[in-house]
Amino acid sequence: MDLLIRDAALRGRPGRWMIAAEGGRLAAVQPEGRDAPAAGTVIDAGGNLVTEPFADGHLHLCKVHTLDVAGPSALEAYTGGSMGAAMGAIEQAAAVKAGQSVEAVTGRARAALVESVRHGVRRVQAFADVDPVAELTGVRALLDLKAEFRDRVDVRVVAFPQDGVVRSPGTEELVEEAVRLGADVVGGIPWIEWTDDDAREHVRKMVDLAHRYRRRVAMLVDDAGDASLRTTEMLASALLARGMIGQGSAQHARAMARYPEPYLRRLIGLCRAAGLGFVSDPHTGPLHLPVFTLHEAGVPVALGQDDIEDAYYPFGRHNLLEVAFLAAHLLDARTDARLDELYDMITVTAAQVLGGPVPRLEPGHDADLVILNGRTVRQALAAHTPPSHVIVSGRVVATTWSHTSFA
Repeated sequence: MDLLIRDAALRGRPGRWMIAAEGGRLAAVQPEGRDAPAAGTVIDAGGNLVTEPFADGHLHLCKVHTLDVAGPSALEAYTGGSMGAAMGAIEQAAAVKAGQSVEAVTGRARAALVESVRHGVRRVQAFADVDPVAELTGVRALLDLKAEFRDRVDVRVVAFPQDGVVRSPGTEELVEEAVRLGADVVGGIPWIEWTDDDAREHVRKMVDLAHRYRRRVAMLVDDAGDASLRTTEMLASALLARGMIGQGSAQHARAMARYPEPYLRRLIGLCRAAGLGFVSDPHTGPLHLPVFTLHEAGVPVALGQDDIEDAYYPFGRHNLLEVAFLAAHLLDARTDARLDELYDMITVTAAQVLGGPVPRLEPGHDADLVILNGRTVRQALAAHTPPSHVIVSGRVVATTWSHTSFA
C-alpha cells in the first residue's frame, strides 16, 4: 500500500480503525488489528478522528485581504442593524476594484489557498467579480490558481456579476466571456437590481447562460433584512423551468429568517422540487438562513467561509472547523447530534451542494482525508486547529503540529 493510517477514530463507528490507500484510492477501511498491510507511509492517528476533507461552498476569493484598501465604511454598513443597508455597502465596497490587476488578485488569493491546503479544504466554490470595472481580472487570476493548486485544492471558479446585470450594461457579455475562458459556474445576485422585474430578468439571463454552456448556477439571493425579497423563489422557479433540477445553489438567503412561516414552507417545497441546495455563512452578518429548518425539511445546507479580511468580514483563515465552531454558537447547536449535522455541512453535505462527487470513507473512493486534533467532532470543533495531517489522493500534502514548553 502507498499509505496506512493506524489507530484512527471514525464518525459513527466504534473502536479503532486502519485506513489503507493505494493509487490515490482507499483500498481498505477495517478495524485495527495485527494484520496491517505494509505501506510506504504509515501514520499513527493516536486515536484521533479521521474524516472526509472539507468543502467550502462560498468564498469571495477575488476579494480576500482587501479590507485595508476598502476601509471601514462598507463593513459597518453591511453588518449594521438588520442589514437594511446591505445594497449600499456592496456599492461602497466596489471601489476596491478600480485599477485591479490579475497580479494583485493572484497574490492575495494564493495566500488564501495556501491556508486552504493547511486547513484541509479540498474543494472551494470561488467567486470572482465580473463587471465593466473589474472586467475579467478576477476570473483570469482564479483560473490560473485553479491550475496551480489542482493537485491540492479543487477550485470551482464562479463568474459573479456582483454589481448586477440589468443595472450594469455589458456585464452579461463579460460573464459569457468568463465562461468561455473556463469559469465552472455562472453566478448571480438578483436582489441587487432596482426592481423585481429586473431581478427576475437577472435570474433568467444567468440561468439561460448556464443552461446554454452546461454549467451550474450559484446565486446570492435575498441577502438583506427585507422580508419582501423573493429572489430565492425566482431562482428555484427558473431552474425548474429550464429543467436544471439539482444544478444550482442559493447563497445566503438571509431574508428567509424574516419570512412568514406559511410562505417559508411553500418556498421550501419549491426548493426541494428544484433540487436547490443552500450555503449559509451565519458569522458574516446579523441575519442568517434558518439552517436547521431547511435541513429538517430535507433541503441540503452547507456552511461557507464567505469572506476573508475584506469589506464584509474582518477575520477568516479559510478554516471550516472555525466556521462550524462559530455556527454552533450562532445557530444554538450544542448537542453532539447537532454538531454532527454541522460537521456534515462542511464535509459531505457541502460536497453534495456543490454538485460534485460526495467523499466517503469507503474502499474505492478517493483517498482524500484529514486527521483532526480530537477524538470526537465536539473536541475537534472546540479546538478548531488545523488538521495534523491533510491527505489528498493518498499523499500527505500538509502536516501541522504544535508544542508548548513550560519553564
